[in-house]
Amino acid sequence: MFRAIQPYIEIARPSHWLKNVFVVPGVLLAITFSGLPIAAAVSGPVFIALAAACLVASSNYVLNEILDAPSDRFHPDKQSRPIPSGRVSIPVAYVEFAVLALAGVGLALTVNVHLASAAALLWVMGLFYNVPPLRMKDRPYLDVVCESINNPIRLAIGWYATGLTQPITLSAIVAYWMFGAFLMAVKRFAEYRHIGDEARAGRYRRSFRHYNEEYLQLSILFYTAFFGMSAGVFIARYRVELVLAIPFVALAMAQYLHVGYKPDSPVQHPEKLYRDRKLFAVVVLAFCVSTALLLWDIPQLHGLFAPRFEPAGGP
Repeated sequence: MFRAIQPYIEIARPSHWLKNVFVVPGVLLAITFSGLPIAAAVSGPVFIALAAACLVASSNYVLNEILDAPSDRFHPDKQSRPIPSGRVSIPVAYVEFAVLALAGVGLALTVNVHLASAAALLWVMGLFYNVPPLRMKDRPYLDVVCESINNPIRLAIGWYATGLTQPITLSAIVAYWMFGAFLMAVKRFAEYRHIGDEARAGRYRRSFRHYNEEYLQLSILFYTAFFGMSAGVFIARYRVELVLAIPFVALAMAQYLHVGYKPDSPVQHPEKLYRDRKLFAVVVLAFCVSTALLLWDIPQLHGLFAPRFEPAGGP
């Protein structure tokens, strides 16, 4: 029995649920802005929000597996996935896709309508990313920008799980979006290098017909700069304490990019990145420092970064 349903579990990719850790900063941000107790981070609604995000993400993964099967046959590793290898019934997979989406959004609705709206948006972006004729994943640069928008959506899921109803500040949304774009562009770069054949890469992913290593590296630089500037706006306006986290976040990003250059880089499989001990340690350190600085006020920093001069007076 288990062998019969195992391929359907595989296409839902429960191993990828780790990515929903990006919900947690939304909870921490809400605590910082609203003054909620830290215990709010481990409340029932937060766990419901995480479960809803996992279910909706799995719905998107199932659709991705269905629609990518023809091109996955040209990938050296993905050709053995359940659908390309013929172990899954496509009609049953579509039923799984719908049931997971309804379950995820319905679960979010038990908390509040704002959380349900964010979960539904996560699902809709999966349609934009995967379904023709839009199918953003086939369009160079838009593939990264569209998929990485799931980052700020997950941020919103965490934010609304705490009961807040006002929108998140735009600088935080853009910074989180561009951070996700950086991660995704490095993944594309690692995939392109791993395939190692321009023609085969283009058959596997249409956007690779435009990309080359130089273009991908330039896009990584663009997303990194965009993230840094947007994060700087947020830090300067709302949370100057986070300036102390900058070296740790920069180190984590540099280490991630370093791993992206490795042959058959684990960056291609984000759900397995925890196995790279050095990267895992640096990321955990950056997260812990950033969390502490979100929750810990340091009044002295506000004076240190205040203007040192008065505007010139009139005549």
